Amino acid sequence: MARVLVADDEEGVREFLAETLELDGHDVTQAKDGLAARRLLETQAFDLLVTDLRMPGLDGLGLLRACRAEQPELEVILLTAHGTVDTAVDAMKLGAFDYLQKPIASPAALRLLARRALERRALGATREWVARGVEPPETPLTWGAPAMAPVVDALGRVAPTNATVLLTGESGTGKEVAARALHRMSARAAGPFVAINCAALSEHLLESELFGHEKGAFTGATARRRGRLELAQGGTFFLDEVGELKPDLQAKLLRVLSERRFERVGGAQTIEADVRWLAATNRDLRARVDEGAFREDLYHRLCVFPVHLPPLRERPDDVAPLATLLLERVAAGLGRPGLRLTPAALAALARHAWPGNVRELQNVLERAAILARRLELEPDDLPIEAPRRPPGSPPSGPNPAVGPTSPGAPAGAAGPPPVRSLEELERDAIVAALASADGNRRIAAERLGIGVRTLYEKLRRYDLK
Repeated sequence: MARVLVADDEEGVREFLAETLELDGHDVTQAKDGLAARRLLETQAFDLLVTDLRMPGLDGLGLLRACRAEQPELEVILLTAHGTVDTAVDAMKLGAFDYLQKPIASPAALRLLARRALERRALGATREWVARGVEPPETPLTWGAPAMAPVVDALGRVAPTNATVLLTGESGTGKEVAARALHRMSARAAGPFVAINCAALSEHLLESELFGHEKGAFTGATARRRGRLELAQGGTFFLDEVGELKPDLQAKLLRVLSERRFERVGGAQTIEADVRWLAATNRDLRARVDEGAFREDLYHRLCVFPVHLPPLRERPDDVAPLATLLLERVAAGLGRPGLRLTPAALAALARHAWPGNVRELQNVLERAAILARRLELEPDDLPIEAPRRPPGSPPSGPNPAVGPTSPGAPAGAAGPPPVRSLEELERDAIVAALASADGNRRIAAERLGIGVRTLYEKLRRYDLK
């Protein structure tokens, strides 16, 4: 959610702009002309300005210059009528983000442009964190769909407090991104953000990772080691997949949450736990309490302020801006700037059910970017299943087993494109990932969305040296 200022001397247009942007959950303030907008800029902070180019008193160009003096970080979108496009281009040279021609073709066009402008503002904020010498948080993904409005509101309300937050939702919905956003908006933002995945380690290793250990506490403990909880002092501690904790560790964690102190494994010194607690799970913790698999007292300690993140299939309006942003990141990581999704490809992504949520979307885009033979990605370049269709209807949509048309095939040639096996596609993807990572298998495995051990197994299977 952002604070948006809309300036237009036509009341009907102004109302349309405000209502459209409010659908994305933004807080919109209206100004009847350029002078009124300038007065607001002098007294209030905004994230985005949407202004008409031609207005009485002070036009959009003059308002843009005032923005650069009052709020230089503010993003500006200009609305232009026929015949003023050249002026709008000049305005972009002065720092405007972009322009839209009136009449606006669709509300979706305005909302998408606003999201992109706010993404650029978020990137600017990240650069500011780097300049201050603080570890930069992840750039937040755009959450603009109506289904996310209560989530964004809840995060904004609880972030400034020190309350424990339990984030729930399916795998890949962005629980860790939400946790980092909470840290970034909190009074502890200058402190560390430390996360631990409770499902990734055995019970013995997890206890040592959480609390640290003293020398000689167990076989292999050759020196004192500080745990992640100790490293998070003054900041935020994030327990991911907290529903996987074993009963013994649940009891120890309950004590830390209750008393705000702990001891290292094998140690007697009591250490204060000055952290803000966040937790996440894709399980129904209440049901696990009823089953006897999770302590009820620990559940109530963690569930002080629950926030549920809906799956991507319930917020299809987020797919296009998310895909655009994620592809930019993927392309930059692969050294392939300029990759973009065509409108048809964005439509195909929006039709998909996304059982793996945002994580699945990122993996699909990464595979597509590795295999792409051109800068514009079409639906056939996306390795996703065809959308479900009613029985008896003809098949449609991209097929993951269908490769690109061969270069020698004549345009408009009859017949289906050549079919390649899944093993061929997988082998080519592995080769491309290794090439883009200069042979670094760990990086290649991350880009393919698999573990390093799995990559080694596939290298042996395909006899890749």
